[in-house]
Amino acid sequence: MVKILDTLLGRSAPSSEDDYMDLDLESFEEAESSAPALFVKIATVGDIKDSPKIKDEVYNGNIVIVDIARLKMDKVMYERVLKDLKEVAKDVNGDIIGLGDQRYVVITPMSVKISRDKIGGVV
Repeated sequence: MVKILDTLLGRSAPSSEDDYMDLDLESFEEAESSAPALFVKIATVGDIKDSPKIKDEVYNGNIVIVDIARLKMDKVMYERVLKDLKEVAKDVNGDIIGLGDQRYVVITPMSVKISRDKIGGVV
């Protein structure tokens, strides 16, 4: 441990090539090629016609982060879209939360819940 800290802090001579080992990434590449259980998708909503695409992604088991900033100018459209997104979260027994001064909404599918507890920083 001391040797690692000394090297990081520049107090010892750099290691030679003999000090490193080659890692076998074959098992990592095999695991990577299998399909993931879910995706985190990014969406931007301009009006209500964008909702079905987002809903489909949540119904397919994906987490969707939605930029709703453009809706802030139209209060009625903003409320309609949020109601639609809340309904899909409820339908799939998922979760929904607003982030970033309500600029973003995160919607999760079944079995994924969003913690309301912040990690670090000032609350």
